[in-house]
Parts: sequence; structure tokens; C-alpha cells
Amino acid sequence: MVFKKMMRAFGVGGPSVDTVLANPNTRPGLTLDGQVNITGGDHDVSIDGVVLGLVTRVESEHGDGFVEFHRLPVAGAFQLRKGENRSLPFSFPVPWETPITDVYGQRLHGMTMGLRTELAVAKAVDKGDLDQVAVHPLPAQERILDAFARLGFRFKSADLEHGGIYGVRQTLPFYQEIEFYPPPQYAGGINEVEVTFIADPQGVEVVLEFDKRGGFLQPGHDAYGRFRVSHAEADTTDWNAVVEGWVSQAAGRYQGLRSAGGFGAPGFGGGHGGGFGGHGGYPAHGGHGYHGHTRHRGGMGMGGVAAGVAGGVVGGMILGEVMDDAFGGDDEGDFGDE
Repeated sequence: MVFKKMMRAFGVGGPSVDTVLANPNTRPGLTLDGQVNITGGDHDVSIDGVVLGLVTRVESEHGDGFVEFHRLPVAGAFQLRKGENRSLPFSFPVPWETPITDVYGQRLHGMTMGLRTELAVAKAVDKGDLDQVAVHPLPAQERILDAFARLGFRFKSADLEHGGIYGVRQTLPFYQEIEFYPPPQYAGGINEVEVTFIADPQGVEVVLEFDKRGGFLQPGHDAYGRFRVSHAEADTTDWNAVVEGWVSQAAGRYQGLRSAGGFGAPGFGGGHGGGFGGHGGYPAHGGHGYHGHTRHRGGMGMGGVAAGVAGGVVGGMILGEVMDDAFGGDDEGDFGDE
């Protein structure tokens, strides 16, 4: 009897849990539907509760670690009889800011996402189940990524950084960076580009970081762009032209602006992707425009933002620079696990 009590304390002979998803594929703003199946063990137990949580891997200054960023209680306390089978249906809302894990049907190298089930058993260890989830891009996100691919940009890697982007409203404690290598026609001016999406019910905030190559007597630097697009504009915009305009400005005209004496110089602006605005700097938090792992982007308080973006994209591009990149990565990758 004492031995059995000890074994029960370690969960032996207790209930088991299995979560079944109707479809593991989803998009930000949609739901994951399914049911939690619980089977009683060889004795009656008291269940304290059943909770679902989305879990992903996030990088921080203290190293990589798994973070649960959204939870949903499925059931409160109840009694589970010996050998009893109980099924709990659920509809789990996926936050709008949930990072993308799959593009073109392939897992982004470096991305991990799962739905974790917690079955809290009174006076015993928690039982659990983890199911892989695939988060596909929203239409606007997909069109923009597709436009970069059509221009010849090659996927490098994707990761999640702990912190926030300056001037952008966020509800999650991290943001995603999707990195690309440039095609030959832009390789002379750009090392790589990082794309960040922050979505909400109305649209998507898009933040671009271009790692610019240095030149004769000139160090390399980063060029930043930020704009917003509504969900309705996803299918009514010529994204190939818009993205090509952004890249061209970052690779070429951006240098012209610096030579002309700063952002907002006359003679530049309009065209695909909007013009360049601002005063050529960022809030000097932390000495480099950053504060800890909160990413500070230019844009708030920058004047002279040009309108007239192709397809009606709101806000255009707002560009700035910092002299060194605090968020770069050296790990190469590809779609999937090739």
C-alpha cells in the first residue's frame, strides 16, 4: 500500500491526456480547434484543471528558451474516475502577432511552435501533451515574402527576439525576424535584409532592416524602413513593384539622401514604397538607439513622410540608420530542414 501511494505521487497509474487537433495548420487571428481526451488511470483522481498554451522558442540576452505566450483554460476542477474517458472540445484563438512558422508549405528553419496541454492532477505531477502547430502567413505577409522571393532574395533564417520595436504597439514579449540574402543585382550594396511583421485585426505593421555594405572610407550601416498595410490591401497592391521600390531606395537612393545632407532632402520621395522622411537619427537609448533587448526603430517623430505609395499602402517608408547591428545572426538556413 505504501509503495502504491509513492508510485501514485509520481504519476504512475494515473490519468493520461491526448490532445487531437482537427487541423494543425492555422494563421494569425484564426483558431486551433480540437479536443482534449483524458483517460482515467487505475484509481480515482482529482483534476485541478486543464489548460492549453502556445509555446515557441525565443532568443534573449540570457540564451534561447521556450516561452508560453498564450493560454486558454479548457476545464476547471473535476473528479476523474478510474478508467473514465472524458473529451473536452476547444477552440483556441491564435494571437494576431503569432510568428510565422511555415511558408510555401515548408517549415522555416529555426522556427518551433507547439500547443501544450497541461493536466494538473491534485497531489501528483502535471501530465502533459505537446502537439506541433504550423502557422502560415496572412495574405499581406505572404504577398510581401513572395515579392522578395521573386526579386531573387534567398531565405537565410528566422528567429524570435525577446523585446519590442520602438513605436510599434505589441502584445507579445517578442518579435520575429525573417532574414534574406540579396540577389546579385543588390549584393553590392546590401548584405542581407530582415523582415518583421506585427499584425493586428486591422492590418500589418512591416519593419525592414537592410544591412548595408560599406564603401571606400565609409563604414557599413543599417537602413530601417517601416510601413503599414491593411488586410484589405493585400490583394489590390502590386507588391512586386512596391518591394522593388523599397529595395532600390535602400540600396541606392538611401546613400544619395545621406550625401544630400540627411533624410527628407528635396528631390527624393514618392514612387513605389513612398519616400524617405525624418532627420536621420534615432532616440539615443542605450547609446546605439537600443535599450537592452528592446529594439528602437526610427519613425516616431520623423517628419516629411511621403505619400502616394503604390497600391495605397499606408504611411510609406520611414528610413534611418545606426552604425552597428545589435541583432544580426550568422546561422544560415533554408526553408525546411534540408
